[in-house]
Amino acid sequence: MYRFTRMLTTTALLTTMTTAAFADEVTDTLESALKAYGEGDVGYAIDELDYAKQLLKEMQTGALSDFFPAAPDGWTMEDDADTVAGFAMMGGGTAAAKRYFNDAGEEFTMTIVVDSPMIGMMGGMLQNAGAMGLKTIRVGREKFVDQDGTVSALIEGRVLVQVEGGEQDVIVPLLEQINFRDLGRFGY
Repeated sequence: MYRFTRMLTTTALLTTMTTAAFADEVTDTLESALKAYGEGDVGYAIDELDYAKQLLKEMQTGALSDFFPAAPDGWTMEDDADTVAGFAMMGGGTAAAKRYFNDAGEEFTMTIVVDSPMIGMMGGMLQNAGAMGLKTIRVGREKFVDQDGTVSALIEGRVLVQVEGGEQDVIVPLLEQINFRDLGRFGY
């Protein structure tokens, strides 16, 4: 009787674990890739791995969105998929963007990009803005470069925060709400 109970408990536990695993599309896709690989279908395995990577990037982008400050009073915030798609075409990384707008027709876009090769190209300029004679704005411990209405900062050498458009009296208080320390550690 004890052996039967133990076997039943083990079966129930495995069923629960398997059900939870199959409820996750990423897990299903990875298992499909492994199965295809085991069957010798390398092309399909690669397709499944690419799809799993896409799903994981979507999850990561969703988590990145948590860093955006809420819209100020009288403003509305919405996802800006076009900006994200533009950054995705520039070499990868993880990006999220929000468009802030109000009834008066004012608007600006805030973008956060993590671990993109593009960051390396901009890094030198952003980190040495003062030496290059560029106007800077301090937000907490971070220095943002102000170039013709676009403010940008490089956080921890791997995270680009950029705001295009908008008045500084609106965007600086929003930037002050971002936890740059946690943002710099995003994904670790």
